[in-house]
Amino acid sequence: MSNGIIDPVQLLAEMEPQLAPGLFVFVHVPAGHALDLAALDPVGTFRETEGLTLILSEDKAREHGLAGGTPLRQITLEVHSSLEAVGLTAAVSGELARNGIAANVVAAFYHDHIFVPATDAEKALRLLRELSAGSRQNETRMFS
Repeated sequence: MSNGIIDPVQLLAEMEPQLAPGLFVFVHVPAGHALDLAALDPVGTFRETEGLTLILSEDKAREHGLAGGTPLRQITLEVHSSLEAVGLTAAVSGELARNGIAANVVAAFYHDHIFVPATDAEKALRLLRELSAGSRQNETRMFS
């Protein structure tokens, strides 16, 4: 099994941002609160001292009476990034920050996923694709 790409220039050049269908929300479940994770079908979870953070489809959150915040869209960076890679998250979140777009980045084993406000999703996708294209051009110049 491959551990993924470490080189930040290669990661940026090869990433293919893809917008996942649907809306997502981050919700908080207090510590000790019983819930059926299988029924909620979260795309992500993280345990904190204050309780459990779940990333759910907006529909599932509503169906189970869980209040979510701002509706988000998920952009997946289709490149197998190593968990040891340095710079991809900074480059991606930095580009979005420079353009006033909030980014909640989740690193998984194969890919990085960025949750952005639904109203900014198309702009964020365009910016990330431009970032990747610019990196490909720079990489080509470096080796020509």
